[in-house]
Amino acid sequence: MSLESGRRVISDPLALRALAHPLRLRLHALVGREGSITAAEAARQLGVSQALASHHLRQLAKYGYVEPAEAGDQRERPWRVTATSQRYEPGTSPEAWESVEALERHTLERMAAQFADWQQRRPDDEDGWADQTGISQNLVYLTRDELAAFNRAWDELITPLVRRRPLGASDKRPAGAVPVDITLVATRLRATESGG
Repeated sequence: MSLESGRRVISDPLALRALAHPLRLRLHALVGREGSITAAEAARQLGVSQALASHHLRQLAKYGYVEPAEAGDQRERPWRVTATSQRYEPGTSPEAWESVEALERHTLERMAAQFADWQQRRPDDEDGWADQTGISQNLVYLTRDELAAFNRAWDELITPLVRRRPLGASDKRPAGAVPVDITLVATRLRATESGG
């Protein structure tokens, strides 16, 4: 694992497998959004037992996704994330690719649930967010190099925003800033019978 312009690059199959768990992904996201949180509070918010939350937070810590945060008193043991952005580079390891595929599936499931929740709340939106949210779908014919250039341009656009407004750091957010999940999905499609 390494840090690359504020983003954690993960290639270790064990570290990838450690995150490829639905509850750990939810815990990691919650810790990031809260800035720091105890296992007891995380358990309450996620509707799981404190023992289960503690176990999974320790597993996330073992692989460097979270770390102990400053405690208000000696009884509390809050956690914080070590990085708010990740990129997965499984290389040629079949085990790492299996873990990345599980991570991608869990991420898509979480994204779909979050979007469905927003769809239910969107009619009540009075702040104009509804106009700026939703799905933008594009079918584009690209070369591998063009897609790589697009991904670099996306990183250059999103990385400064992530750095300026770290998850959980409410003092670094401008007034009116709310959490927005932006997930970029690029899928190579099978060719049609005519090659299209």
